[in-house]
Amino acid sequence: MNEALQFEFMQNALMAGLLASVICGIMGTLIVVNRIVFLSGGIAHAAYGGIGLAFFFGWPYLVGTLGFSLVAAMIMAAVTLRARHRADTIIGVIWALGMATGIILLDLTPGYNVDLMSYLFGSILTVPSSELWIMLIMAGLITGLVGLFYKDILALSYDEEFARIRGVPVRSLYFTLIGMLAVTIVIVIQVVGLILIIALLTIPPFIMEKYAKSMFQMMAGASVLAAVFTIAGLWLSYEFDLTSGATIILVAGTGFFLSLGIDQLLNIQRRRAVRPPEKKINSGLRKQE
Repeated sequence: MNEALQFEFMQNALMAGLLASVICGIMGTLIVVNRIVFLSGGIAHAAYGGIGLAFFFGWPYLVGTLGFSLVAAMIMAAVTLRARHRADTIIGVIWALGMATGIILLDLTPGYNVDLMSYLFGSILTVPSSELWIMLIMAGLITGLVGLFYKDILALSYDEEFARIRGVPVRSLYFTLIGMLAVTIVIVIQVVGLILIIALLTIPPFIMEKYAKSMFQMMAGASVLAAVFTIAGLWLSYEFDLTSGATIILVAGTGFFLSLGIDQLLNIQRRRAVRPPEKKINSGLRKQE
C-alpha cells in the first residue's frame, strides 16, 4: 500500500474514501436508527433523474442533481409521515421514475458522452482535488449540524412521541434530516457511485448497532469501520487490478456476513451457558437419590 500511495491519484482516492466514510458513518447511523434505509435507496436512485436533467439542459452537475434530489426527497419524506402503510410503494415508484427519467434525458442529450456506469460504481481513482474540498466542507457541515441538534435527533430517532412532549419540532427536524441525506448522496455519489454509497450508508452502521452503547458510539464506530472497508478495498483493487468501487463493496459485504456468523456463534454459546445439557442434570439427580 505504501508503494501505491506514492501516486497522487491513489492519495486522492484514499482521502475521498476516508471522507466518504465519515459522512456515511454519521448519516448511515441516522438512517439505520430511524429505519429509512429504503428511503435512502430511493433518493440515491432518483438522483439519476437530476443527473439526466443537468446534462440535458447543460447545467452544472450539482445544480441539476441536487435540485431534483431534494424535491424527490421532500416528497418521500412527506409520504413517510402521512401514509406510512403505502410509503414503500410510493418510494419505489419515485425511485423507478427518477432513474427512467434520467436515462431518457441522457439518451436525448445531444453529443451525450457520459459513462452511466461511473455513477453506479463511481470513479474513486479519478477524484480531483476540488471534489475533496467539497467533501471536506460537507463532512464538516454534517458533523456540525448533527452535533448542534444531537439531543433532538436522538429523541426523534428513538421515541417520536417523547420528542414531541419535549417540544422538539419533529416534522421540520425530520425534513431537515432527509434533506441532509439527499445532499450527502448527491455529493458522494459522483465520487464513489450509487451502489457503494448505499453499502457505506447501511453496512457499517448495521454492524455497529449491536455493539454500540449510544448513538454517538455507533456513528464513530461506523465511520471507522467504513474507513477500514475502504482502505482494504483500495489495497485489494491495487494489488489484483480490480475495480475499486466493486472491491470495497465486496469487502464490506464480507464484513457484514462475518458479523452475522459471529453473532450466531455467540448466541449458540450463550444458550449453552444458560441451559446445561439435560444428561448432566439427570445424572446429578440420580446421584442424589
